[in-house]
This record gives sequence, C-alpha cells and structure tokens, in this order.
Amino acid sequence: MSAKVPRNFRLLEELEKGEKGLGADGCSYGLTDGDDVMMSNWNATILGPPHSAHENRIYSLKIYCGASYPDQPPSVHFISKINLPGVSQTNGKVDLSKLGRVSQWNRDFTMEKILVALREYMAHPNCRKLPQPPEGSTY
Repeated sequence: MSAKVPRNFRLLEELEKGEKGLGADGCSYGLTDGDDVMMSNWNATILGPPHSAHENRIYSLKIYCGASYPDQPPSVHFISKINLPGVSQTNGKVDLSKLGRVSQWNRDFTMEKILVALREYMAHPNCRKLPQPPEGSTY
C-alpha cells in the first residue's frame, strides 16, 4: 500500500509537469495566480484535435481543485464555447461522468488526464463533426 500523497505535494507535482510542458500533446495547464497558496484555481488549454470540427482551435478552460482534491475530482469549465455532449451550454461546466477514461474518479487521476480525456472525446466519431459556436465566443 503506497502512502497517500498530501494535496499540496500532489498539486506541486502537477504544476511542475504542466509548466514544463511535460504533459500530453495538445494540452497545457498552470495556476491562474502564482500567489494562490492553496493552488485551487487553474487555467488550461486544449488544442482542437485534427480531422475534427475543433481543428486549429484553442479551447480555454478553468479548473478548480477544492480542499478534497485529489480524493474528489476538480470542477472543470470551458471558457471557450463548445458544442459537446456533457458540457453545459449555459456555463461550460464539464460532466466528468461522460468522459469514459475519468468517469469513475480515483485519486490517481490528474488534471492532465481530464484534459486528455476531453481532447479524445472531442475527436470521438460522435463528437468530431458537431457544429461549433463561432470561434472566440465564450461562456
């Protein structure tokens, strides 16, 4: 049984990986405010996957890691408008239960894993051809 990594150590690991660009292709993330000692508010971007209605678009997201992260998933919202099942058309909130890879949350999952799952979902045959809002529109 491995030791449970404290929230802040875990978030520092994620921050370092995100800032160094060591993460997955097409996804990046970092703290909204470097002075946020609780490391709760994050910005993220997803490059639209090729061969989809999202190609050549950059999607901005905000992620909030509450006090119980990583035991509980963060809340994830698109800032850029997107037409995607499981994303609220009123405020951009992502329903993580719709993302196969992270639908059954466990503390080993990371913000990067969520972003990668979203990018894969955008490229899914059922989603990649959906008409999208005008580029640059936001919630």
